[in-house]
This record gives sequence, C-alpha cells and structure tokens, in this order.
Amino acid sequence: MTAAAIWWAEPMGDRQRVLILGGTAEAVDLANRAAEQSDVSYSLAGRTRDPALPRNVSIRKGGFGGADAMADWMRENGTDAVIDATHPFAAQIARNALTACTTAGVPRLKLRRVAWQTQPDDTWLSAADVTEAASLLSSTGRRAFLSVGRQEISAFAPVENTALVARSIDPPDDTNTLPAATFITGRGPFSVSDEIALLRHHDIDVLVSKNAGGDATYAKIAAARELGITVIMIERPPVPPGEITESVETALAWLNALSA
Repeated sequence: MTAAAIWWAEPMGDRQRVLILGGTAEAVDLANRAAEQSDVSYSLAGRTRDPALPRNVSIRKGGFGGADAMADWMRENGTDAVIDATHPFAAQIARNALTACTTAGVPRLKLRRVAWQTQPDDTWLSAADVTEAASLLSSTGRRAFLSVGRQEISAFAPVENTALVARSIDPPDDTNTLPAATFITGRGPFSVSDEIALLRHHDIDVLVSKNAGGDATYAKIAAARELGITVIMIERPPVPPGEITESVETALAWLNALSA
C-alpha cells in the first residue's frame, strides 16, 4: 500500500517531533496525550480497514518500505523521538524501527502491553507460532475458535477432523483458504458474558489465541476458563533490544525527559 498522510495539525514552533508507530489502543491513547505538547505523526501499516485513530495528529498510512526508508523519513521530517507502540506480534515492524532509529540516530522506546498470565483453573497449551498451534488442534479438540487475526489464518489449512470458527476485525481476503470454516468479524472490547455465549453457540472446546495482552480481548480467555475450555496460547516473539515500557504513563515521561 502506498503511504499517505492526512495532516490534522500543523507543526508548531520548536515543539518536539514524535513518530508513533501505532495500531493498538495504547498507541491511540499515547498519541492523544502526547499531542498536547508535541507534534505527533501517527503511522499505521494499513492492515486494518477501519482503525481507531487519535486526534490532532498527522496520520500516515502504509509501510515505509523497510528500515532504510524509515530512517530517511525520520531525517526528512526532523523526527526527535520514536515510540513503537505496535502490536506485540508485529515483529518485523519492531525490528525495522530499531534499525531505522539506530541508523538515523533517533531515540526509540518500545511500548508493549503486559502479557496475559495463567490464572487458577486455566488450561493452556503453549505454542511458539501459529504453525505449531495448528499442529496441536487435532489432538486437543473437535471444534476450535481461532482468534489469531486474518493475516495468518492460512496456517490452519492442513487441520483435519477439527471444525474451525475464526474471528477477526476484518474478514479474510481469501476465505477459500479454509473453505469449511465459519468466519465472523468483531472488534473488542468484548464482555465475558458475550464471549461465553459465543463459545457455547458454536460448541467450542478449544480456543487458539495469540498472547496479545491488554484488556480489549481478554474476555475470551476468561470465558474459556469459565467453561473449562483448553486454550492454545501462541507466545510472543522476542522484543528487539533497547528501552521498553509497559505503560502509556512511562512512555510520556520518557518523552518529557527527552525534551527537558
């Protein structure tokens, strides 16, 4: 997708220029609050068709075209700081951000929400990636609820003897990848009661989820616990080296310290 920018606020004087790599609820909150004192460019990869957007910032949609192009963009736009607040599973973007900031000499912070942890009565099976998660299905349940996003749904094409129900924010581009699957759309936050009703309606006995963390989609995990459903939990990829925080407040404090 070709990058495009919609300018909602013109740069003001010598204010700090911040690039926020977004796509999460935390990123929107951060951008809204940072815009009170900084000129913020909010960048989206463009994978979600109708994303939530912050206010009073410059919106940039589409990829940069790699780490070198991102570094060039930072130089051209006088970027003073970068906060990578992308999804915990956006590993390539995180690596590119690290490389670009190192190349351009721009301070970078990674904002990554706290991961989910097992609670009493949870039954989790750990999977390193979607491929391993798919390989565990046939021996785990007969009706699976997939909550892994639409980008990697094709990994479940080899699954046999397990019915699949898949939910994503947007429908998959090619539903023929899983011709027998049931596809539904939805955007969190979800309530536990609604998730329990959904799992019961589809007679689900195994849930597949990425460990996204945060509150918006945790209800499905709580619902699985309530119903005694096994969760195949896909673990997060390693975070690139460098400064990292788990809260919007500490990210804002980091920006304040840079501009002091």
